[in-house]
Amino acid sequence: MTDSAPLSRRTLLAVPTLGLALPAIARAAAAPPLCIVMNSGGATVSEIDMATRRVLRTVPTFREPSHWALSPDHRKLLIADASGNAIFFLDPTTGAELGHKLIPDPYQLWFSPDGQYLTVNCLRLNHVDVYQADTLTLAKRFRPGSMPSHLSYAPDSRTVFNSLQGSDALTSFDLATMTERWRVPVGKTPAGVMWHDGVVLVAIMGRDYVVVVDPKDGKVMRRIVTDRGAHNLFLTPDRKHIYVTNRVAGSLSVLDARTLDVVKHIPMPGGPDDLCFAPDGRLWIALRFASRVGVYDPATGHTERIPVGRSPHGIFISTLLTDRPAFSAMRLA
Repeated sequence: MTDSAPLSRRTLLAVPTLGLALPAIARAAAAPPLCIVMNSGGATVSEIDMATRRVLRTVPTFREPSHWALSPDHRKLLIADASGNAIFFLDPTTGAELGHKLIPDPYQLWFSPDGQYLTVNCLRLNHVDVYQADTLTLAKRFRPGSMPSHLSYAPDSRTVFNSLQGSDALTSFDLATMTERWRVPVGKTPAGVMWHDGVVLVAIMGRDYVVVVDPKDGKVMRRIVTDRGAHNLFLTPDRKHIYVTNRVAGSLSVLDARTLDVVKHIPMPGGPDDLCFAPDGRLWIALRFASRVGVYDPATGHTERIPVGRSPHGIFISTLLTDRPAFSAMRLA
């Protein structure tokens, strides 16, 4: 079987090789903009035409698609199916199905900035796996604590930071020596992690704030109150603001990226989870509790809602392939 063979829930395909060329950028310029949404509760992926706001197709996974990562060559979108124990591969420009590979409990995953490693948080199995990015062979397995959740790298790719939801902690690994650097308590049920201007930001989902952490030793330097269920963080393409999704409260908090002060609070009912920035300035937001994608226009305050599958979680838009500032912001988020 080949990488281009169609998927089914019973078909096991060989893992595609993840190269380093960049032909997908040209393809993305010609393809219509596409939004790809991981429906964790529905075991499906919804593919939305961003122009018409219509769901074009629904792709089955095994059980629980959650987050995504774009391969270093931009040719494959990796979809983590945690309880399905698999990574699914889609063409990020067309949504075409490209196969899957069985991997233990991939919940949240991201490639290192230098393209050498893929770090995978295995929330259910309580370990963090580091894979060689080009072959997806396991390089190291860490067992740092309970429920590894989200992650972010330092820009030099040597260090990765991982939240541990069940241990109320943040941990840091040195990928050059494959050792744990430190593990520190940061707050109840930490979720989203983001490297930003020399510090690490962690959203504390079990409370209502974001903590600022010193990457050298894990010391909590500051708390920034946002709203209940602070879940994840996203840097705008112009690097001026950081959006925090407050999943329990149903809101967004906007931080000044320089001072980290809250400058705006936006009601967003439905459990906002992950989001992406479109070139027209709108935000595409997975509304976890509403089975909808919200398209929010900051200029007018209006939000369109598009029905998708149950419990939409991760969200990717193909315009990230050609919008370099937006994708750079996503890499840091």
